Amino acid sequence: MTLKLFGLKNCDTCKKAMSELEGGGQSPEFVDIRADADLKTLLPRWLAAAGDKLVNRSSTTWRGLSEEDKARASGSSLEGLLLGNPTLIKRPVIELDGEVLVGWTPQTRARIG
Repeated sequence: MTLKLFGLKNCDTCKKAMSELEGGGQSPEFVDIRADADLKTLLPRWLAAAGDKLVNRSSTTWRGLSEEDKARASGSSLEGLLLGNPTLIKRPVIELDGEVLVGWTPQTRARIG
């Protein structure tokens, strides 16, 4: 099973996910979305799988956006908004054998096993 966890190094939810996965015997590859991820390649696939659920609307970055930028948080403009503001991506994004899971939710944990 190929398991990649995309997040931020200082994100508490990402740290918790990594810790739980490693404690469960998994060996996820961690990819920092700001420093190491090729978002131009990844975002189309993630958006196809998760749509606007990929946007973290409770983040500090979201609260700092203009109303115009918030209005762009859907449809075809969403990819550009996330490329310009990677911290708006809900974390972690987990790729599991080609499947895209967003957030460290009970459903994500159950899917990973």
